[in-house]
Amino acid sequence: MKRSDINPMPEYYERYIKLVADVELSEALDDSIRQLDEVDRNLLARLDGRTYAPGKWTVKQLAGHVSDGERVFAYRALCIARGDTAPLPGMDQNVYVEHANFDARTLSSLADELERLRASTLDLLGHLDEPAWLRRGTANGSEMSVRALAHVIAGHEAHHLKVLRDRYLEKQG
Repeated sequence: MKRSDINPMPEYYERYIKLVADVELSEALDDSIRQLDEVDRNLLARLDGRTYAPGKWTVKQLAGHVSDGERVFAYRALCIARGDTAPLPGMDQNVYVEHANFDARTLSSLADELERLRASTLDLLGHLDEPAWLRRGTANGSEMSVRALAHVIAGHEAHHLKVLRDRYLEKQG
């Protein structure tokens, strides 16, 4: 199952989905974790507590948000895959980050958590049958398939990895 198999494309989430290479989903999800592992954690640690602009998240908050996002997207995929037809709510990412206390944790613990979470996500997705992948539901006001949600997970991480590289690490030279 590839990105090009998503039809129709959910408009709101298209910006994330387009960041995913048109390869098998399992490869895209593995690649996103691999790219995260390639980031210099020592450099990130030196950024501890800093933001790239006033009102923006710290590196730890960004990392924690990626895990929160994956949990929410995977839950949505689970609900829709299992045939739940109730509209699923959005999430206020800033409220989640505000109440998560990510800055009290180590960057290493946040990265380890995301890796464990990804293994759980792969377990969930790896056992879906074809009808489950095609089921559609409403999440955050957008109608979408389980297939699209799975790609949102990889694309959301890719988006934030790009933010990390372009706005945090570039400034460190």
